[in-house]
Amino acid sequence: MILIGTSDNPRAVQGAADYFKRQGVNAVLKSMDGRHVEVWVPELEEHSAIPLWNEFVDNPYDEKYLTASWHTGNTETQFLYKGGSLNLAKRFNELHCFLKAVFVVALVIFACLYIVEGKAVYTLLQFDPRSPLTWISPALMHFSALHLIFNLAWWLHLGNKIIKRVGAKPLILIFVISSLVSNWAQYLFVDQRFGGLSGVVYALLGYAWVYSAQHNHQEALVEKPVVGFMLIWMIFGFTEIFFISMANWAHLFGLLTGMLLALLPKLKRA
Repeated sequence: MILIGTSDNPRAVQGAADYFKRQGVNAVLKSMDGRHVEVWVPELEEHSAIPLWNEFVDNPYDEKYLTASWHTGNTETQFLYKGGSLNLAKRFNELHCFLKAVFVVALVIFACLYIVEGKAVYTLLQFDPRSPLTWISPALMHFSALHLIFNLAWWLHLGNKIIKRVGAKPLILIFVISSLVSNWAQYLFVDQRFGGLSGVVYALLGYAWVYSAQHNHQEALVEKPVVGFMLIWMIFGFTEIFFISMANWAHLFGLLTGMLLALLPKLKRA
């Protein structure tokens, strides 16, 4: 199945799905919270579905969509239109195990830095060119709650989108390769005193950016304003005008790694 688009209007998109089916495209609607709906179609029907989806986006309230629902006898949906719970626990449980594993490990390490002897934990995980395990471990170590929350939020958001579009294996490769490259870059250009998932996050951003540009007939994995904001933030990091210590070289090489990986054919679709 291929994701062709999303909508925050469940009632309208239900009509579109019914219309698609009358046109020979078997659209399937999926939603984790009852409000934000994903539209999936069989891979073989993608070329027929894209024009129909674009037509719906241009005029989602066209009478033909409601008419299609009446003809199929389906004017109600399983989705919500307002109110209700965010179902955060359910949404987290439905994430891929690798996304959850990285999330939990990062939380545990952060807690250990403050609950147990922080210096011992830091020394154990700190980058060491003689210890291959530490070539990745700094990516899971954060030194402030804000840094942790920011990185994990982007990890779950972009990681989940990439898994849904191309599968879990590419995400795992992006995590491992970008951790190695960004950590080594930060060490070589500065020193070993760093930590955080930011290099990986920028790799996900770079991958999503290039992938979206290559597949512009599909819904973008990341919007251009988001890319612009993240790039400006990285540039500000190099200028040090905010007086915030950031692993700028890890960010840059993470971004470049993600962009290069998006160009590899085997990582474009699982």
